[in-house]
Amino acid sequence: MVNDAQTLELFRFADEGQGVTVAVRCDAPWTNGEERYYQAEIVLQSGFVNGRVGLVVSPADLDEWEHCLDAMEADEGAVWPAGDDSAWMDIVPDDPFEVTVHDSPSTQIAVLVPVDVADDWLEQNRVLLERVRAALSGAPETRTA
Repeated sequence: MVNDAQTLELFRFADEGQGVTVAVRCDAPWTNGEERYYQAEIVLQSGFVNGRVGLVVSPADLDEWEHCLDAMEADEGAVWPAGDDSAWMDIVPDDPFEVTVHDSPSTQIAVLVPVDVADDWLEQNRVLLERVRAALSGAPETRTA
């Protein structure tokens, strides 16, 4: 579970009843070669089901998320993060948004959450992305893989 003072939301799709967020722990990276990795988790909350699934993210994943935001702004779907080693999301910018959280390859469970996003969802999520990028750019290296 990611729950530390140095944890920031990378993004949020939420309405009054349900939502999906990603939180990134920005203060404890580990390295593998030149790449830094950070603990993160997808958090799903609704009146029907609540869940958390862990994943790791890198600065390259943040760049990928920015491309996903661009795609959603153009009314295209997005899948994030790429790869098949951890949990991931499939996001369809419809009315309402459809955010499907996949716990793969672990349990193979997927949960679709329809969300009526706010009008300024794109702006809010770009601000969250930039906050995480700024925090990660100042994070010290702590361990190697």
